[in-house]
Amino acid sequence: MTSQTSQPVRALRHGFAATALVLLVCLVVALLSWLSYSSDRDLLSSMTSRSQGDVVSYSDGAVSVRWPSGSARVAYENGERVVGRQTQVAFDPADPSVAVIPGADLLLETDRALGGVTFSAAVALLVVLAGLVRLFLAVRSSRAAAETVSVRRIRLQSGLMVRSWLEIDGPVERWLPVYYDPVLVTLPSPVDVSLRGGRVAVVDGVTLYPSGRAVVRHPRGRRVDNPAQPDPQTRAPRGLVAQLRADAVFLVPAPIVGLFWAYVDGSGFTGWITATVVAAALGLWWGAFRGSDPS
Repeated sequence: MTSQTSQPVRALRHGFAATALVLLVCLVVALLSWLSYSSDRDLLSSMTSRSQGDVVSYSDGAVSVRWPSGSARVAYENGERVVGRQTQVAFDPADPSVAVIPGADLLLETDRALGGVTFSAAVALLVVLAGLVRLFLAVRSSRAAAETVSVRRIRLQSGLMVRSWLEIDGPVERWLPVYYDPVLVTLPSPVDVSLRGGRVAVVDGVTLYPSGRAVVRHPRGRRVDNPAQPDPQTRAPRGLVAQLRADAVFLVPAPIVGLFWAYVDGSGFTGWITATVVAAALGLWWGAFRGSDPS
């Protein structure tokens, strides 16, 4: 059995590893987006002259634009819809062939790149804040007065998520989700434990940290009960490798999320890859945050 001093390590290690993965992915996406944005911004900043021009034709993904002092071909997806229209033209006075018009690909790419930076920063901030709030609640509840209660450990599968719960007997029956620890696999049912503030349970010197709030209605999902007297020789899954195998199921929706994002954003293959990687990292983080059970 694991000692009490090592118990906070597993839940924290799992959470820190998943959070670090999300932050790393967000950093890479933000950096690449910023490099793309900086390059496009520098190009746009050189187009200081303005004029009124006409879109005269479209071919090979670009429109031909003419104005009194010059002409240029401007990359413009689905540009056939603007052929024959007048439009404002921004161009480089030193090289009029470098030009842009409203709705051109360059402007859309610049907006997407800047959006990638802000989106990555927002995701990283929310993940860190959620982790800090969960950590604060765990620390605060550990300082509450202890009570001795009788509990049973159950596993519940709801969708892709499998979690461990403590079913708490009493005048009002409660269910408390807890982060996985190997001690749960060999926990008798029922067993008396020390419960602090309705949130932190101590079993034979092992601290089980809550992965959510206690509820008074049976949580939904397919239920599996611990045996009354589990085999003490049962080998419980340990380590982050076993946890990763269990959490791999959260990677399944990532390509679908990426496909949806690429369709909505119109960012193509690059947008699909980016959104898929971010969604996969968030899936693994969600498993750690909610306390997925690899047993």
